[in-house]
Amino acid sequence: MSTSTAPLPALTIAPSQVLRGRGILLQAHSAIARLGSRPLIIGGKQSLAAVQPQLQSEFEQPSSLAWATYRPDCSETTLKTLHETAAQHRSDLIIGVGGGKALDTAKLVAYQRQLPVVTIPTSAATCAAWTALSNVYSDQGAFLYDVALAQCPNLLVLDYDLIQTAASRTLVAGIGDAIAKWYEASVSSGHSQQTLIIAAVQEARILRDILFQKSAIALQQPGSEVWQEVVDATVLLAGVIGGLGGAQCRTVAAHAVHNGLTHLPASHGTLHGEKVAYGILVQLRLEELVQGNQLAATSRQQLLKFYAEIGLPQSLNDLGMADITLTELRRAAAIACNPESDIHHLPFSVDPTQLMAAMVSTTAPTQGVGNGEWGVGSQKKAGVRRQESEEDISDEVTE
Repeated sequence: MSTSTAPLPALTIAPSQVLRGRGILLQAHSAIARLGSRPLIIGGKQSLAAVQPQLQSEFEQPSSLAWATYRPDCSETTLKTLHETAAQHRSDLIIGVGGGKALDTAKLVAYQRQLPVVTIPTSAATCAAWTALSNVYSDQGAFLYDVALAQCPNLLVLDYDLIQTAASRTLVAGIGDAIAKWYEASVSSGHSQQTLIIAAVQEARILRDILFQKSAIALQQPGSEVWQEVVDATVLLAGVIGGLGGAQCRTVAAHAVHNGLTHLPASHGTLHGEKVAYGILVQLRLEELVQGNQLAATSRQQLLKFYAEIGLPQSLNDLGMADITLTELRRAAAIACNPESDIHHLPFSVDPTQLMAAMVSTTAPTQGVGNGEWGVGSQKKAGVRRQESEEDISDEVTE
């Protein structure tokens, strides 16, 4: 039997070094100094203010540090400005401080300038501090594309004291983003025979179980040991899964729904993980409607109870989008279903009308699931169901 000699994709599994602990930022000087002496520090205004005393104390010359915000977003406009700032400062290191967009911006600037990067998350809302991936948005906050980076960050500094200053809502959002790993990886890659992808899918299952067991307690006891374990789950373990499994099992419908929603201004008041959590329910609802999948129906009901317990959104109304128009919903669905979308990692085809029906019925009871009217080969039934779905949507979303 012959085997392929083509090189396999490079593995970008983990940061070169991870420092974690309470007050660890104050002990990170030597690790940071090994990477560079003239850093450009990128973040939001509040995040930069929170770390400025610690970082300034780690460098003998305050003038060797440059500070810059990533506003209005991790966008091409922002990236251009930051490149100019880095060049003027003669930066030899990029440090990202903040949430997912700030860290994505810092990682991408470092990648494009071929500089090392340090990530310092100020919340547990995403695994962006870990991953070799950056998402790029428009200046208005609409998702445009992602960039696969050559490596994970050179250093990740996870300071629990810093994370604890963030609103509890950010950890809830991080739980939503992290738990999506199981529902997306299992449906796209659950049958893979590749060793690392098998490992990633199983790690995603473990991550889901940890979050089911510990999230509610962690949110009630901020700063506790169980809270730290949930922070580790959302920031670190979620990143491991993306690193092991790669794009093949990183994102499916939940993130595709997020990407579509970002094109609606009404969604901009919600966090990444909140939209992704809602997107998991949409994905499971699609599996019910298109495949007649009873297991998906059971999983959705289980998640609805979990979401209610910890405060994740269950519907468009919970996302503050009860008043969006049918035209806006169509737009989001069309973007989520574009030919390059991750939604097509599902083991069945999905069109925007089907997606719209799922988006407005995430809290529906499970009765009637199992007929598979949208199944492959049921073209006549599909047409009828599409007509019914338009009428159902019109009742719930005003034109």
